[in-house]
Amino acid sequence: MSTVRKVPMRKCVGCGEMKSKKELIRVLRTPEGEILLDATGRKNGRGAYLCASRDCLAKAEKNRGLQRSLGVAVPEEVYERLRKEMEALGE
Repeated sequence: MSTVRKVPMRKCVGCGEMKSKKELIRVLRTPEGEILLDATGRKNGRGAYLCASRDCLAKAEKNRGLQRSLGVAVPEEVYERLRKEMEALGE
């Protein structure tokens, strides 16, 4: 008998779609309070997931999805840094 592996699913805080964990980008709030992108998905801290598109980042900014998920107010410069990092990863 072959075992079927369960695919971890996460919800995008921008569009609200459930996708596999590998399709999404993790935004992390470290224990020190810093907010950054977690490319590996394994760093310590509170995480929220976003699709790798600028549209989802804009939706998450508009509906304050990141703020709710991370539990802190997210300043505008963090959104700017996230936009630049997403562009670097390639859309």
